[in-house]
Amino acid sequence: MKIGIFTDSYKPYTSGVVTSITTFKKELEKLGHQLFIFAPNYSNYVETEEGVYRYYSVPAPTNPDFTLAIPVFPGMKYLLRKLDLDIIHVHSPFTMGRVGLHYARRLNLPIVFTYHTLYDQYIHYLPVAQELAREMTVKFSNNFCRQVDHLIVPSSEVSNILSSYDIPTPISVIPTGVPVQLFKAVSRRENILRERYDIPAENKILLNVGRLTKEKNLEFLLDAFARVHRQKPQTTLVITAQGPLESALKQQVAELGLSLERDVIFTGAVPFETLIQVYYSADLFIFSSMTETQGLVLVEAMAAGLPVVAIKAYGVLDMVDHGINGLLTACDQEEFTRAVLRMLNDDKVYQFFRHNALLKAEEISSQNMTLELEKVYQQLINKNVHRRSRVYDWLSRIAP
Repeated sequence: MKIGIFTDSYKPYTSGVVTSITTFKKELEKLGHQLFIFAPNYSNYVETEEGVYRYYSVPAPTNPDFTLAIPVFPGMKYLLRKLDLDIIHVHSPFTMGRVGLHYARRLNLPIVFTYHTLYDQYIHYLPVAQELAREMTVKFSNNFCRQVDHLIVPSSEVSNILSSYDIPTPISVIPTGVPVQLFKAVSRRENILRERYDIPAENKILLNVGRLTKEKNLEFLLDAFARVHRQKPQTTLVITAQGPLESALKQQVAELGLSLERDVIFTGAVPFETLIQVYYSADLFIFSSMTETQGLVLVEAMAAGLPVVAIKAYGVLDMVDHGINGLLTACDQEEFTRAVLRMLNDDKVYQFFRHNALLKAEEISSQNMTLELEKVYQQLINKNVHRRSRVYDWLSRIAP
C-alpha cells in the first residue's frame, strides 16, 4: 500500500499524535507499505527523513513550539498523482486534515481519520468566549467525522462519545500500541535517573511523562506528591516533559517546600530511546490527566514493568485495568495519595501489579495494533477498487 498521512504536527514536535504517527509508520513499513507524510515545517529543523513533505508554517500564538501550516503547496496535485496513493489517513479535522480530505475527494481515494483528541477539552487555551468555542469545536469536528470513510479512535470512551453524536461513519477502536520489542532490548540494571540526578539510593522514584500543560492537571499531581512525601520522605518525583507551565510548576514545588534537586526533578523532553531508560529507572508511574483520549504513556510505563496510579478519566480506563495492572482513583487528593502509598508500602501488592502491567503492554503492542489498522486500510481500498470498477463499467456501457 501507498499511504498518505496528513497531520497538523510532526517531528520535531513531541506529542501523543506524533508518537502515534511515528509508531504506526515504523510498523507499517516493516510490513512492506510505503508512507508519505504531509506536515507543517519547523524553524531551524533540518529534515532527515525521506517521504516527508513540509508546508510553510507559522508559530501558534499560544504555544510557540507548535506551528500552524499554511495550506498552500504548489504542485501538490501533481505530486500526489506521481506518488499514486492508495489511501489517505488524516490526524486532525483542522488545517492539514482538511487538505487531506480535499485531495482524497479529488483523487477518489478512501480517507481515514484518527480522532486523537477530544478537541473541546482544549478550549481553555482561548482567552475569551470559551463556551461558544466549545460548541463550535464539537460541531466542526463532528461534521468532519461525517465526511470521512472510516474513523479510528484510541479508546472505547471516545467511540461512545462519537456514537452519542449520531455520527454514521464506521468506527474502529485501535490504540497506538507500544513497541515492546524496544523495551525488551533495554537493561533495567542501568538507572539513568540515579546516574544523572542527585536521587538518594534509598528513594523510590515516582515518574510522570506528559507535556507540561493545563489539561495534564499537574498542579494536582504536585500537591498529591507533597502529601506522599510527608508520609514517605524516601520518595522522588520525576517529571519528564516540556511545556509552557514549567516555570509555574517549579514555583509550586518551591511553595510546597520541596527541593528541585532531590524531591521533584524536571528532566525536560528526552529522545524515545532515553525515555525507555527513564521508565526502567522508575518504580511507579503516576498520572493525573483528566482529558486523555488514550494515554499512551501509561502503556509505555507498563512495558517497563511499572504499575500505574492514575485518575479515572477518558482514555485511561481502556489502558489501565483497576485492581489488576494499576489503581484508578477519583480526582481526590486523599484517595490518590492512599493509592500511591499502597503501591509503595506493600511489596507483594507491587509485584502483583508489576507482573500484570507487563502482560497488558504485550496485549497492546504496536505490532498487534498495526495489524488491526492494516485490516481497515485493506478493506477500504478493496471497497474503493470495487466502486471504481463499477463506475468504469457504467461509463463503458454508456460510451458511444
